[in-house]
Amino acid sequence: MTTISAEPRRSVGPASRTAAVIGVLLALVLAAAALLWAKWVPYAAKVVSLRDSHTWTGSSILAHGGVRPGDPPSWHGATSFFGAYVQAIWKALVAGLLISAAIQAFVPRGWLLRVMNRRGDVRAAAMGGLLSTPSMMCTCCTAPVAATLRRDGVGTAAAVAYWLGNPLLNPAVLVFLALVTPWQWTVTRLAVGALVVVGGATLVSRLTGKREIPMDEVMAAPESTGTWFAEAPKRFGSTLLRLSLTLVPEYLLVVLAVGAFRGWLFPIGSSALRYGIAVVLICAVIGTLLVIPTAGEIPILQGLALAGLSLGGIGALLVTLPAVSLPGMAMVGRAFGWRTTVATAVVVALGGLVAGVLLLILPT
Repeated sequence: MTTISAEPRRSVGPASRTAAVIGVLLALVLAAAALLWAKWVPYAAKVVSLRDSHTWTGSSILAHGGVRPGDPPSWHGATSFFGAYVQAIWKALVAGLLISAAIQAFVPRGWLLRVMNRRGDVRAAAMGGLLSTPSMMCTCCTAPVAATLRRDGVGTAAAVAYWLGNPLLNPAVLVFLALVTPWQWTVTRLAVGALVVVGGATLVSRLTGKREIPMDEVMAAPESTGTWFAEAPKRFGSTLLRLSLTLVPEYLLVVLAVGAFRGWLFPIGSSALRYGIAVVLICAVIGTLLVIPTAGEIPILQGLALAGLSLGGIGALLVTLPAVSLPGMAMVGRAFGWRTTVATAVVVALGGLVAGVLLLILPT
């Protein structure tokens, strides 16, 4: 049994209620502005475009730079993937860092835990998944937020569900899928995604046995309004700097490594790796390792479908590709604990197997 390492923030007592409300509103305004810039406006434009064309125009990021399945590691493969990936996600990463810092600086910890730490793991996971849907980020860009939530005392079930819910329950990607892919893909993603987010997060919480901070400890020792609110800008700046210096460099290094080894990590493409149980298992495993930008799975899966990959493999990748990745796991590992992080990856891989079976049995 372990105790999470929470940031040294105190809750806000009754005398601080006005400052707390102002702080929460500031955090919400900052989050909304960041998401409008990075996510909501671009996705709205993409939906309009897809509604008219019903054709996805982007290419697979895994093939960027001419890398093919089975190609050996190379510096060209690393840098070409790194450049394409960073160009696709940098706005969302900035938004994720800003939202993380805003939560740490402006949202009273007791208020945050009242919202997210529901009675029972299932309810907590459902709340985490529900709160994840507006931000619509990929697994890596939402990792700083999920790590901040966990450090602040949010329970394992809610924090894991928030991390997984961003990519799996992204409403924009569900709309994209509905517009450009067979309906069975959308149904599979939504059904298995919800199962993994709520059921998987609940299972991870119960398997890892993390001890949460008792609510009476969270609500103890109220501080003065002036002290808490006056120090909020300083907390925001220091948190943003800490996250940028500790999470971003290791994240980018792992992205480079994934880019270098993607030919080996993604061997799907040869005639021997298209059908059967083996390909579903392989897809479930490699999908949890690779990193892609939001909606990056769509051109990848469309290309693989045209190349003849079985529906089982498509289903497995439909869930595992967006859900977790090696860079994302590196970013949340210390906050979640490595046991929880690995358990989450295993649950996602199992969800990929379920998705592969479901896509196979749905009527065509």
